[in-house]
Amino acid sequence: MKLARDGLQGGVLARESSADLSWWAPGDSDLLSTFHSRLIYSLVPCPSRNARMKYRVLGKTALKVSEVGFGAWAIGGNTHGNSYGPTDDKQSLAAVETALGVGCNFFDTADVYGHGHSEELLGQALRGHRSEIIIATKVGGDFYHGTPRMNFNSDYLEFALGKSCDRLGTDYVDLYQLHNPPVQLIKDGRVFKTLEKLKASGKIRHYGISIHDPQEGLLAMRNIEIGAIQVVFNILRQEAKNQLFREATKNDVGIIAREPLANGFLAGKLNANSTFHHGDIRHNFPSDYISQLTLAVGQLRFLESKNRTLAQAALRFVLDHKDVSTVIPGAKSPEQVDEDLATSESPSLTGEELLRIKFLRDQGFA
Repeated sequence: MKLARDGLQGGVLARESSADLSWWAPGDSDLLSTFHSRLIYSLVPCPSRNARMKYRVLGKTALKVSEVGFGAWAIGGNTHGNSYGPTDDKQSLAAVETALGVGCNFFDTADVYGHGHSEELLGQALRGHRSEIIIATKVGGDFYHGTPRMNFNSDYLEFALGKSCDRLGTDYVDLYQLHNPPVQLIKDGRVFKTLEKLKASGKIRHYGISIHDPQEGLLAMRNIEIGAIQVVFNILRQEAKNQLFREATKNDVGIIAREPLANGFLAGKLNANSTFHHGDIRHNFPSDYISQLTLAVGQLRFLESKNRTLAQAALRFVLDHKDVSTVIPGAKSPEQVDEDLATSESPSLTGEELLRIKFLRDQGFA
């Protein structure tokens, strides 16, 4: 089977996971469209502790964000499933502290990650650094009232924001994002009046949306003064870089690149025989899907060198797109953070490497 161009959506790749994702919008459980992070990282020593982080502006928000941020989904843990395997809170806290130490100032989470646990850990690790950092969180997965479900009602957004602030140990959130809102909600637009109210109250500084389909971002920008769009973008999924990136730049909307390592596969440490714990979203990935992914990744091994891991090359690819304000790989340990953040000082991919990537994608990585 060939991997379909621009999204890997063909055949088995478009199947939904059997994990309990019932509260997400339609299509959210697409196997390449699940949350960012990876299970296994290379532990090759990286010079990030001596590296200088570079920063970019997050669109019209004017927030100066580290171009490599910290994706905090994985540190939410495995208790409630739909995660990336077991975590160790001490390691998670050390990972956040390591990120701070090497200049990362952008931390992205969501209230539903670990049902609040990710936010709690960030609040603990970032205590005393509030003025130095930018916190982005998301809302929409209501896990407070029985079985998790989507909830974007005005009263709920205010309630959930208060809970998030309590866990994060802050009076305000820098960027509050609707978490995979359905298209009809974006079209209706009333939810954004609630966000404007929260912004006017000082409880949030800016708001945005986290999406999978670039068309949702285009729709939002036509009707709403959003500050940022978080969207899937990586070597294997590049559909966002066309019209969405152009319109975002035109409208001065920041782009946050999620899932830069394609659910961990672009870290290059997984293979067709890899197994995953119950609760890990990849536990239910079809075996032929995993085989196709690992085949594609195998053809990208030419990007590795003695000075650069495959994960770093994948992150560098994202950063080489200047429309991107920040990329948010997931991390569960200091070693993973070291590897990720060193990418900020790594050289761009060469023209030859980019042409080879394009050729492979045009061929469907067959």
